[in-house]
Amino acid sequence: MPDYTYLIVGGGMTADAAAQALHEADPAGSLGLISAEPHPPYDRPPLSKALWKGEPEEKIWRKTAATGATLHLGRRITAIDPRGRSATDDRGTKYRFTKLLLATGGAPRRLPLKTDQIIYYRTLDDYRRLRALATQSVRFAVIGGGFIGSEVAAALRMQQRDVTMLVPEAGLGARVFPADLAAFLVDYYGQKGVTMRMGEGMAGLERRAGSCVVRTTVGGEIVAEVLVAGLGIVPGVELAEQAGLRVDNGIVVDEACRTSNPDIYAAGDVANFENRALGARLRVEHEDNANTMGRTAGLNMAGRATPYRHLPFFYSDLFELGYEAVGDVDVRLETVADWKEKFREGVVYYLKDGRVRGVLLWNTWGQVDHARALIAEGPAGRKSTCPSHAKFLSRPCGLPSASDRSPSSGSSRPQPPPIITSRLGRTLS
Repeated sequence: MPDYTYLIVGGGMTADAAAQALHEADPAGSLGLISAEPHPPYDRPPLSKALWKGEPEEKIWRKTAATGATLHLGRRITAIDPRGRSATDDRGTKYRFTKLLLATGGAPRRLPLKTDQIIYYRTLDDYRRLRALATQSVRFAVIGGGFIGSEVAAALRMQQRDVTMLVPEAGLGARVFPADLAAFLVDYYGQKGVTMRMGEGMAGLERRAGSCVVRTTVGGEIVAEVLVAGLGIVPGVELAEQAGLRVDNGIVVDEACRTSNPDIYAAGDVANFENRALGARLRVEHEDNANTMGRTAGLNMAGRATPYRHLPFFYSDLFELGYEAVGDVDVRLETVADWKEKFREGVVYYLKDGRVRGVLLWNTWGQVDHARALIAEGPAGRKSTCPSHAKFLSRPCGLPSASDRSPSSGSSRPQPPPIITSRLGRTLS
């Protein structure tokens, strides 16, 4: 029976970040990592961004092996025994541990038809399969207008493929972006050659003459040889539930990333954590959270007390446009847009009870830390304790997109000096 000081269940970015931190904090501790994927950990954002723009695949690999971890790939943990401090995989192998990390991520929400013509876009193998199909003259339909759906539709269209998007809302990204910006994106994608079917949900799905046929809620049809489903994920809490851990929209953890069992930790997409800046519990499915929370969990597992008080951000590329977003970017909040060039470059603030809760940096790069400071200030208009942070710099159109810089550290580009005047009563320069 393999016996590890630290056992990590999951093989994504969170798992790698934790392994790196464990190796740093306790290089003598033995470490095992169990992943259902056949590949070692890799960066996931390039699967819908940089790889479609020509970045070589070899750049996505993380250096998990350098931590000394034993990688058990192509295996899935099916049961955890918290008292016995053991985990069992789908081949019957048992693993003993002193400390356990659940970095189980989530599973894509699925459509009501079983066919290999549907791709649930999440893994490297999904990318390889879709990229191969994109070399063929087949029709693609992207179901959903959220984060992954918008990126994949853009990626396919940049390969000159026939792409239709089916989006139940009136605008693209309508749950995040203000209505006028979401409407602009519909027109923008249409100008790029994407067929936009807005305000239509899926009413039925069937196969017909070698194609998939989607029946929509307004009585229409979409016929495509390949469907890409971007419907979000369901957090992978099954093991936590089986182990009797507290679960509520993910695995509930404290600021040390500990679950309700002090020897079991959770981090990444699956973890529900309290964020002090927002005064709320969050579960975040983005790279910055995966990297930062994974590292924090690893340090705490090794006995190096490190509270997780990070406010994660996320970013995306939409053809030539792109953005970074911090905090609670929920269109149900009050929004105040401050455009340098309308829908092309500016800042959108999300407010609740007079307080900035989220910031959308639209084609405005390298200002994530400033946005975090603004959110942490409290009610809008109150004097900042860090006045030097209350500013946002813009970049001119034509500089590289968000995927060309390190997302965890902000932009490394030189920042030009244009001034954006905030309607919140600050000068952002």
